[in-house]
Amino acid sequence: MPSSTLKRTLGLPGALFMGLGSMVGTGVFVSIGLAAGVAGTTVLPAIALAAVVALCNGMSSAQLAAAHPVSGGTYEYGYKFIGPEWGFSAGWMFLLAKSASAATAALGFGGYLLHLIGWDERIPLVAPALLLILLMTLLVQSGLRRSNWINTFVVSLTLLSLILFVFTVIPAYVVPENLQFTKAPFKSSGFLKGCALMFVAYTGYGRICTMGEEIRNPRKNIPKAILAVVMVTSILYILVAMAAIGAVSADEFGKITRGGAAPLEIILSSIGKPQIASIVTVGALTAMFGVLLNLILGLSRVLLAMGRRGDMPRMFARVQNDSPKTAVYGVAVLIALIALPGKVHLAWAFSAFTVLVYYSITNLAALRLPAEDRIYPRIFSWIGLLSCLFLAFQVGLYYCLVGATVLVIGLFWHKARRKK
Repeated sequence: MPSSTLKRTLGLPGALFMGLGSMVGTGVFVSIGLAAGVAGTTVLPAIALAAVVALCNGMSSAQLAAAHPVSGGTYEYGYKFIGPEWGFSAGWMFLLAKSASAATAALGFGGYLLHLIGWDERIPLVAPALLLILLMTLLVQSGLRRSNWINTFVVSLTLLSLILFVFTVIPAYVVPENLQFTKAPFKSSGFLKGCALMFVAYTGYGRICTMGEEIRNPRKNIPKAILAVVMVTSILYILVAMAAIGAVSADEFGKITRGGAAPLEIILSSIGKPQIASIVTVGALTAMFGVLLNLILGLSRVLLAMGRRGDMPRMFARVQNDSPKTAVYGVAVLIALIALPGKVHLAWAFSAFTVLVYYSITNLAALRLPAEDRIYPRIFSWIGLLSCLFLAFQVGLYYCLVGATVLVIGLFWHKARRKK
């Protein structure tokens, strides 16, 4: 008979690479360009501010995961420390937010792949995106251990390609005028929206929490892994942004990314470095590969937890050969549906609003932790809560309305399920 529990197979290195695999991908190859398109050069302080907000959220997530290390992340924390409606809302918004992020990763993969082979004008982004989603689904449902080894290889290759990009561009091709602020950063109309878009790039550490049931010594390893990945990625994001904006200007960087093309590859080609451009493109492809891998892993664990409680159909609670296979297939279908329109910027902006709501609930749950389970002072959870609520309404009215609508639909579903 199928079980509903998972084995603890990940140590600190595995958890660290799991978080990096979710953050060093769409965040650096797509979201920096999208944020630069709305914030201009003020995207640099926006990246730094988003890192501070993410770090506060990471502290809340870390102590919650250490105190309650089960699959499901804030979905489970909301139920345990706040109430059923809050827990369901967190799980529902997480599924939507990270499915949108996964769709963005798949579309980003399509853009880099088509540009690499020279077919970017003849094939829509959605074709290779759907193919990648299918491939990742088959890999993840085969079991975590095999997926984790592949993730470590992918992250290592991606990091090397980004380091090559930074050290190629910054010393010789950055134009100082491109990095100058045209106005005070905090007075820029696009600064806060850029910060909200960049915040999503940092939230990959959530994979560590949603897979808490599979991490050994969670009280020690989860906080260490989360804090480490936030610090590493913030430095990397700032260096890549400085190189890209310094080489071609923030506006041009934003236009290239919004069009669904391969921004870092195009920048390198424009400065006469086609060989390095090809290497970075391979790194981008492996990054999107790794992001989608980790997102499907994390999303399937949340759907597994929701199936256990009956908030989603019970079939999603089945575990076969240490893998929640039905949940994996379920999230793959959701990701594919969001990717179908083929619009990178739409998927990422929707993800920004929904994930900010999700982490607002995370911080609220952390504020309810008993004193004996608290690792960090409450002030960090208050900063995270207020920052997430404020930034959620900077994404744009359209995305706020859509996000609020799907949240209400989800709550009606939850109420109907509880009555049944």
